[in-house]
Amino acid sequence: MKRKNTSTSLFQASLLREAFKQSFVKLSPAVMFRNPVMFLVYMGMFVMLGVVVWIAAGETSQGSLAYNLLVLVILFLTVLFANFAEAIAEARGKAQADSLRKTREDTPAKKISTMEDGALAIHQTVPSSSLTQGDIFVCEAGDIIPADGEIIKGLATIDESAITGESAPVIREAGGDKSSVTGGTKVLSDRIYVQVTTKPGESFLDKMIALVEGASRQKTPNEIALTILLAGFTLVFVIVCVTLQPFALYAGANIPIAAYISLFVCLIPTTIGALLSAIGIAGMDRALRANVIAKSGKAVETAGDIDTLLLDKTGTITIGNRKATHFYPAPGMDLIKMTTAAVLGSQADDTPEGKSIIELAQNSSVKLPAHPGQGQGVRYIKFTAETRSSGVDLPSGIRIRKGAYDAIKLQVEKAGNPFPDKVTEVVKKISANGGTPLVVIENEQVVGTIELQDSIKPGISERFDRLRKMGVKTVMVTGDNPLTAKFIAEKAGVDDYIAEAKPEDKMNYIKAEQHNGKLVAMMGDGTNDAPALAQADVGVAMNSGTAAAKEAGNMVDLDNDPTKLIEVVEIGKQLLMTRGTLTTFSIANDVAKYFAIVPALFITSIPALNALNIMHLHSPESAILSAIIFNAIIIPMLIPLALRGVKYRPIGASALLQRNLLVYGLGGVLVPFVGIKLIDLAVSVFSNVEEV
Repeated sequence: MKRKNTSTSLFQASLLREAFKQSFVKLSPAVMFRNPVMFLVYMGMFVMLGVVVWIAAGETSQGSLAYNLLVLVILFLTVLFANFAEAIAEARGKAQADSLRKTREDTPAKKISTMEDGALAIHQTVPSSSLTQGDIFVCEAGDIIPADGEIIKGLATIDESAITGESAPVIREAGGDKSSVTGGTKVLSDRIYVQVTTKPGESFLDKMIALVEGASRQKTPNEIALTILLAGFTLVFVIVCVTLQPFALYAGANIPIAAYISLFVCLIPTTIGALLSAIGIAGMDRALRANVIAKSGKAVETAGDIDTLLLDKTGTITIGNRKATHFYPAPGMDLIKMTTAAVLGSQADDTPEGKSIIELAQNSSVKLPAHPGQGQGVRYIKFTAETRSSGVDLPSGIRIRKGAYDAIKLQVEKAGNPFPDKVTEVVKKISANGGTPLVVIENEQVVGTIELQDSIKPGISERFDRLRKMGVKTVMVTGDNPLTAKFIAEKAGVDDYIAEAKPEDKMNYIKAEQHNGKLVAMMGDGTNDAPALAQADVGVAMNSGTAAAKEAGNMVDLDNDPTKLIEVVEIGKQLLMTRGTLTTFSIANDVAKYFAIVPALFITSIPALNALNIMHLHSPESAILSAIIFNAIIIPMLIPLALRGVKYRPIGASALLQRNLLVYGLGGVLVPFVGIKLIDLAVSVFSNVEEV
């Protein structure tokens, strides 16, 4: 049974205490300077501190000491709330890191030395921290795997729940794409020999902890661009506030420094400036709760902008349990000869399909041939993505090959032998029904065809519809022939497909899409997927995959779920939607603050401006206090939305923009009017602000 990483409560006491403490630590100028908008609020706070000291020394032109002190306290709380938003997001990540760190205990490792005759023998038991890249160790039932590595010998069932939250054990074995193991997981059965693939301190778990804690988090390009835009808005309002002084002198109005600072703080986009970093951190946290480790915030953000999605057919679009269902002997061949050749040709095939061929033969009435073993003169030909065939060369001179129709046909015709039309008809019939045909030959003579069948995952076409509504093009990648690929593609509802795909075909397709200005995402687990994973804008590697694949990708899926790529795109889009909606709200709510503060500045010298006091605020001082109080408290009120994200909806960009403008744009205008008026009523009740 699967257990997802659960969401840590926003209001857990330990997290709130840690975030509150960090809010004060972040008051350091070096930390504040990284956020231009909040840094200017921070500087305004110190200006007000100077004003308070000036008034305490006897100055009378700047209003009462209590009023200015109250403005100072509110500005301090504004900065503190912004720091708290970032700190609570980081605290959630650190809580996840603490749980991961518990699995990174120093465990004993049975280090192996390679003897001159090639045999493996236990050398000594050493601490896991002493293992270095290239070392070999052995693990048996009950052992904790001490370091990340690749299995070089053996097979075992492994409990990976400490890393993935998946309680069901998984099988890992030498060879193929399921040979990678992670330090901190537990061997439940059998024995494996593992070669260490990472340096000390650079294990997958170490990287996870650093990423989750935010130690290696950098601002994404979109985040940097938005920060620059907000800084530009802020500069505009600096100019606006500076030029107000000449107007005030001309109108004969005495505007205190507190009013200038309050106007400036309310007009600059403090809301999104305070929440921007928290939104980015929360995006990576949501990916982690989906059991996806994002190596950077850029990867999560880019996933939201993806135009093209490359998906492997097997395990993603289909269930992935493709099995042999039928043997079709070629004309002139009997079932016994066909089955015998199929079994011999599958002895070296470690793929699920190869194993299912042997299982089908075992369940038939045909007596199976003896395994040729590893004797002299026996040469096994392993299945590869390039040759798309496997087989065996026997000492008697018999050569057996089994593989994809086009690859085998090429071998037959190259040897000068005819390819039977009846076999071609069988291949087309299997393909037209969504099956995968494998042709078997002996000494370049066709002996028959094997039918493989798989099932399309229920609900997958609906998920593709959701992606299509978001403008994402889905592409199925398969090694099947074009007929089978077309059948599956139409039935599943994908937009395009790559048939008879080789590793370089994925790379070429990705480059072609990127050349047309598209962003591409793909998932892979094998070493042959590594170049394409590195080339893709978003490359999701499976945790069970090879070290090369995990190094090449910018995300790692701990669940090894091929459909996770679709979820990653949705997480990325939710991140962008959250940032967009809060930016819209932040800019829109400046309107109400303008109508609150501007009349308050000039109402005594220019009575006609009272027409702008549409909220009928109690007094100029209460108007200013109400505006900056609302400006401060709206930040903690929006923290839950920033961390949880807005509700994801699979709609297009134009529809999303209209919705944001209607809900958060109009809401950003109306909510401050109501909030400021309510605060003004409360302020006027508690004291006579004119005397404060």
